[in-house]
Amino acid sequence: MGGSGSKSKGSSSGSGADTTSVGSEQSVARLKGARNATPFVFTRRSSLYFDEDGDLAHEFYEETVVTKNGRKKSKLKRIQKNLIPQGIIKLDIPCIHVDFPIILCEG
Repeated sequence: MGGSGSKSKGSSSGSGADTTSVGSEQSVARLKGARNATPFVFTRRSSLYFDEDGDLAHEFYEETVVTKNGRKKSKLKRIQKNLIPQGIIKLDIPCIHVDFPIILCEG
């Protein structure tokens, strides 16, 4: 329940030799050969939005003046309509994918 990520089968050899390096090399070979996939991520979905004026930001607010008991008070009202997501952007530096099934460093 609740686990996200891909699961991969562990590979082991029958000999009692150093199986960690052999297993990781086989995993890399299997990953490259089977799916021809890369562990790097070059693009991501942006969390920024364009508003009606073409401004780009995470959130947009509108200042409204509220009169209560003869006193003027200004409040900020969040705008959630008519916003266009920026879309997919290219990363300057590629990142390693979260579901990459190989341990890169043991500490």
